[in-house]
Amino acid sequence: MSSASRRTAHAEAILGPELFARLPDTKVLLVGAGGIGCELLKNIVLTGFGDITLLDLDTIDVSNLNRQFLFRKKDVKQSKALVAAQTAGAFNPNVKITPIFANIKEPQYDVEWFQGFNIVLNALDNLDARRHVNKMCMAANVPSVESGTAGYLGQVQPLVKDLTECFDCIPKPTPKTFPVCTIRSTPSQPIHCIVWSKSYLMGQLFGEDEDASGELDDAEKQGENAQEIATLREQAQAFQAVRKALRTPSEANAASRMVFEKIFNTDIRNLLAMSDMWRSRTPPVPLNFDGIMDGTFSLRQNAPPTNGQSNGQPVVNGSTSTNGSTPAAIKDQRALSLKDNVSLFVSSTQRLASRLQQGEETISFDKDDDDALDFVTASSNLRSAAYGIDGKTRWEVKEMAGNIIPAIATTNAIVSGLIVLQALNLLRKSYNKLRSVHILANKPNVPLSTIQLVGPNPFCGICRDTYTKVLCDPSRTRLGDVVKGVMGDDEREVSVYEDKRVLSDPEWNDNNERTLESLNVTRGKFLSIVDEDGELGTITVALAALPESHPADAPPFILPSVLPKPPPAPKKAPVAPETPVKITRKRPAPADGEEPPSKRARLELNSPSKKQRLEDDGLIVMDGADDMLEDDIIEID
Repeated sequence: MSSASRRTAHAEAILGPELFARLPDTKVLLVGAGGIGCELLKNIVLTGFGDITLLDLDTIDVSNLNRQFLFRKKDVKQSKALVAAQTAGAFNPNVKITPIFANIKEPQYDVEWFQGFNIVLNALDNLDARRHVNKMCMAANVPSVESGTAGYLGQVQPLVKDLTECFDCIPKPTPKTFPVCTIRSTPSQPIHCIVWSKSYLMGQLFGEDEDASGELDDAEKQGENAQEIATLREQAQAFQAVRKALRTPSEANAASRMVFEKIFNTDIRNLLAMSDMWRSRTPPVPLNFDGIMDGTFSLRQNAPPTNGQSNGQPVVNGSTSTNGSTPAAIKDQRALSLKDNVSLFVSSTQRLASRLQQGEETISFDKDDDDALDFVTASSNLRSAAYGIDGKTRWEVKEMAGNIIPAIATTNAIVSGLIVLQALNLLRKSYNKLRSVHILANKPNVPLSTIQLVGPNPFCGICRDTYTKVLCDPSRTRLGDVVKGVMGDDEREVSVYEDKRVLSDPEWNDNNERTLESLNVTRGKFLSIVDEDGELGTITVALAALPESHPADAPPFILPSVLPKPPPAPKKAPVAPETPVKITRKRPAPADGEEPPSKRARLELNSPSKKQRLEDDGLIVMDGADDMLEDDIIEID
C-alpha cells in the first residue's frame, strides 16, 4: 500500500467509498485562520477535502502562538492565511489550498464568488463579519457551518437556506458601551477606569485626538449633564500644554509629573467643585504625588462608598492586600500598591514620550505593546484608587482592555472536530442528522449538548427574503432599470433600500435615473425591494460584475433568467388583550386588635356558580314555592 493510500485508509473506512470519493472535488471556503481556523484547516486537510480556499485578513501576533499551532515565532507579523496554508499543505500533498490575505467584506467576494463553493465553514471572531458571511450564504444558497468558542464554552451550528434558522434569526446582543460622563467623571467599576485610560487618556496624550469634541458633542445631544460636559471640554483643552511637553525632549523628565498633577489632582479638584454631582455618590480623592512617593499619603473612606468595592478601611498607598505583592508572585499577576502604580505611571509615560520624540507620530493602545499596557495599567489603577474602586493586576487589565476572552486550545480542537462532522452531514444531505452542538462547562460528565435544528424565523430579515442576482456595470446601470427589470410586469408600489438607506419610494423617485455607482451601490452590495402594502415578502437583489465576454453594445446589466416571485409576507399574530385583574372575594385581614368579621352562612345550592351568575344579573332563584320574598323584588313567573 502506498503512503498516500495509507494516509487516507482510515478516512475512507469511516466515510464510505461514495462520500470519500466526492471529497477531492468538494470546494470548501474556510473563513478565518485563528484559533478555530488552524485546527479546522488541519482537520479538513487530513479528512481529504481536496479544494480549500482559506481567507483571513489578520497577521500573526506573538499572543497567537500558544494555541494556533500552525504558526511559529519566525512567522510573527506575516499573513495568517498564507502561513497556515503553507504549513497545512505538508499534511496532505494531494490537497489544493488557496490562501487569500484579505477582508471577506471586500466587493470582489460577492454572491457569485460564494456560489463557486459547495460549503462554507465559518471560523470568525467578530459579529459583523459573521453576519456578512451569513447573508452571503443565504443569498448564494450555499450551506454553511457557524462556530465559536469562549473559554471552556463552544458551539457549532449548521445553516441551510429554507431548512434551518440562519445566524440572524435570533437577535444577537450588542456590545456593551458606557455613557461618556460615566467614563470621564463618575466611574463606579474597574472597567470604567480601564476604558477611560485606553480609549480616552491614551488618545489625549499620545494620539491624534486633542479635544475629543466629537464625542462630547454626541454626549450633549444624547442629553447627558451639560455642566459636566462643559467641564470636560475645559479639561480636554488643557491637554494641549501636556501634549506639547511630552513631545519636547528638554521637558521629558518633567512631563510625566505634569501629566500626573493634571489628571489625578487638578482635574479631580475641578470635578469636586460641582457639589451637586456628589450628593448621592462618594466623591473622589485628589492624589498627592509627593505624599504617595514618601509614604505619607493615605486614602480614607469615611463611609462605605457607593461607587466602589472597598471595605471602608483606611488604605495606605492604595493597597489593602499583603499577600499579592511578594517577590515570588508572577509579575503580571502581582497586586500593585499605590506607590507601585505611580512609579509604573512615570516610567511608562517617559517611555511612550521617548517614542514620540524619536519619530512615532501617534501611539494607540495595543495589548501586546508593553509600554502601552504598563501605562493603561498604572493610570487606570490610580484612577480607581481616587474613586474608591478596587485596582487590577497587569494581567487583568490586559484581559479587560484587550477584550480578551480566554482561548483554550482544547475547546478549539473539539469545536473543529464537530464542524467537520456537521459538514459531512451537509455533503451527504443527511439533514435529519444535523444538530446544533454546544460545549457546556458546568456539566463535566456530559460536556456536549445536541439540539435538533429548528426552522427559519418567519420574520427574519435575512433568510426570509427572496434573493436574486443581477450582473451589471454600476457606472452605466440606472437604479430604475434594475428595479423595473426585476419587478417585470408587477406594478405594485415598492420602496428601494441599500442597507438602511432609502433610495426611492412611491412618492420620491428622483434616484431612479441615477447610476448605481453615483449612489454608491456597487459590486457586492444588495438592493432591497420592499412592498409598500406589506402583502408580499422582500426581494433582495445581489449585485455582481458583468462577465468579461459581455458585448460592449449590449445593455449594461443582465437580469435573472427567472424573475423572483416573493411569497406572501407573514402576518404577526394579534396581540392578546390583557387579562383583567381578578377581584378577590376573600375577606381582608383584620387590623391589630380588631375582631375578624363573622363568616356568612354558606347556602347549599345545587349549582352555586349558576346561582351566583343569576344573582349578579339581578335575579333571585327560589329554593321552593313556599319561600317568601322581600320588598323591592319583582317576581317572574
